[in-house]
Amino acid sequence: MSRILKVAAAQLGPIALAEPRSSAIGRMIALMKNAKAQGAELVVFPELALTTFFPRWYTEEQSEIDKYFETEMPNKATQPLFDEARKLKIGFNFGFAELVVENGVTRHFNTAVIVNNQGEIAAKYRKIHLPGHTENEPWRAFQHLEKRYFEKGNLGFQVHPVFGGKIGMCICNDRRWPETFRVMGLQGVELVVLGYNTPKHYPPAPEHDHLQEFHNHLVLQAAAYQNGTWIVGVAKAGKEEDCELIGGTCIIAPTGEIVTECKTLADEVILAECDLDRCKEIQENIFNFDLHRQPKDYALITAAKKEPPSNH
Repeated sequence: MSRILKVAAAQLGPIALAEPRSSAIGRMIALMKNAKAQGAELVVFPELALTTFFPRWYTEEQSEIDKYFETEMPNKATQPLFDEARKLKIGFNFGFAELVVENGVTRHFNTAVIVNNQGEIAAKYRKIHLPGHTENEPWRAFQHLEKRYFEKGNLGFQVHPVFGGKIGMCICNDRRWPETFRVMGLQGVELVVLGYNTPKHYPPAPEHDHLQEFHNHLVLQAAAYQNGTWIVGVAKAGKEEDCELIGGTCIIAPTGEIVTECKTLADEVILAECDLDRCKEIQENIFNFDLHRQPKDYALITAAKKEPPSNH
């Protein structure tokens, strides 16, 4: 018996600072049509797919930052993408900057949604592991100000019953943390979808630059195997406003094997037939959590963070 979900990974090349949302949406629609022509039922786009990666610039003018955020979804700019998905009867996942008022408080999140094949939002995730820094650091070739422009997500790592399986989401830096996938693994996740914008140059430790692509696949392959899940990791790639972004968009099986991978740093679609029942090969055997997991021995993982040493 098998449960086949045909999933496409739709990598985006660079989005210029001056490129309007309409251009990005047009490119996404073209990729969606390509994916559908190959038989895809779900297409996965990158993190912050509608604009350039704006946290690489510092500003104290909040209005300058808010222009990159979406105050509703869908909205006038993105409605054509939702309409096309409904027309094609294909689902999709993509990331965007979300500005929302909750309980009278204005919030800024790095967000992703899963949209079903009727063009309806079926699930939402807000990025939890925000990388980078808060204040201007002019010594850097470019900034990474996610901690300044976003707040930590407040929806947790949920798993959703969509597309005939158990699907979870995370975003970019989340993938580097094993707890991200373990929390979803404990819920029986069968497919994790995620987008990323990852610079090739890492200013705090440039000696790791040559390892960026390796580390990207390392964490995804390990997470897939250790949790018995399919993983689809999708890049915004190429040279974007003088910042080199890695590619490496890939679809990984529950065994940790890369099934297919993008070959360029441009707009590109790859597809895999993901048999969700293959998750049982791992989840019911070597990583059978009910049989083998020992939570009492891992208490340190969820212990309170240590307070920094006092200067006094």
